This record gives sequence, C-alpha cells and structure tokens, in this order.
Amino acid sequence: MQGFKEFLLRGNLVELAVAFVIGAAFSSVVESFTAMFMDVLGKIGGTPDFSSWNPGGVGVGPFLTALISFIIMATVIYFGVVMPYNKAKEFFDRKKQPAYAGPTTESLLAEIRDLLKEEQPR
Repeated sequence: MQGFKEFLLRGNLVELAVAFVIGAAFSSVVESFTAMFMDVLGKIGGTPDFSSWNPGGVGVGPFLTALISFIIMATVIYFGVVMPYNKAKEFFDRKKQPAYAGPTTESLLAEIRDLLKEEQPR
C-alpha cells in the first residue's frame, strides 16, 4: 500500500490530473466560442455549416468546416493560453537574479597551466 500511496501523491500525477480537468473545462469554452464564431461566419457567408457544400460532387464541406473550426480553436488557445503564459513566465523570470556562475573547469585548468609555466625555469 505504501508504494501505491506514493504513486498517488506524486507531484506529477496531481499536476497532470489538474491539467486534465482544467483542459476539459476549457474545451467546452473553446467549443462554444467556435460555434458562436461559425454562426457569425454563417450570417456573413449565408450558411453556418459547410457540410452540405459539394462542388462538382466532391464533399469538401465537412473538411472546410473542420478546418475552420481547427483554426478558430488554435487561435483561441494561442491568444487565450499560450501568449498570457509566456508573458507571465517572462515577468517572473525577470524578477529572478541570475545565479553566480563560477569559473569553469577548463578555465581553472588553463589558469593552473599558466601558473606552472611561469614557475618553471628556462
């Protein structure tokens, strides 16, 4: 039971569960926005759904509907999630002071080499 308890309380598992729940809730928001935008597009173009459009007998309508829905969802995700996340990350990273980067191993070895060369008689 101890191993199972550790598995359940592992940080990554909890974060993943929270992300899944938030993603599912956000999915309904994006879907409703897409449906609203498709309705607006339909008012402008005359039809909110391109599924019945078959130019020359080729059913490209469902593909166009899916493509437009994908573009709308990607736009909402980018401007609603990705961009604000990146801006917040930049803001909080600016507050952190860079850690002192000590000398590298190579620079220390080169310094020792140079000191040894200076001590050797010629």
